[in-house]
Amino acid sequence: MTNSYETVNDVLVKLFKEIMGIEEKALITSEYKDISVNDMHVIEAIGIHEKKNMSAVAKALSVTVGTVTIAINNLVKKGYVKRVRSEKDRRIVLVSLSAKGERAYNHHRMFHDRMVLAVLDGLNKEETEVLMKVLGNLQNFFRNYEHTDQAEAE
Repeated sequence: MTNSYETVNDVLVKLFKEIMGIEEKALITSEYKDISVNDMHVIEAIGIHEKKNMSAVAKALSVTVGTVTIAINNLVKKGYVKRVRSEKDRRIVLVSLSAKGERAYNHHRMFHDRMVLAVLDGLNKEETEVLMKVLGNLQNFFRNYEHTDQAEAE
């Protein structure tokens, strides 16, 4: 058990660090040097060909509306995001990607597509199912940890 525990711990810690570093290098190319990886994640949360309100973007990123508003303001100034008023309710501000934002979104999507295909390469159906279970466990840990952490802070 100890050997497996240490191996899994080592792999997870290194993997998270490597993903963050590699994602930054892959995403922030000369074309996108004016934005950060976090900005790319805001762009991803807005999505392509969609208009979303600030609350929906904040929820997708698990951040406050205030935090996402600051990020959106910067992305609007840089030409990646557009703001429009809702036609149904003029008080509601909706955000969507500009053509430049859509190119950034597609650039980010291609990185994720290549990453997923590399992970699944050579796995049979049973191995893929085990991987999905493992990743589901990891996702549940993070979701539960976030809620536990918030409850302890209150």
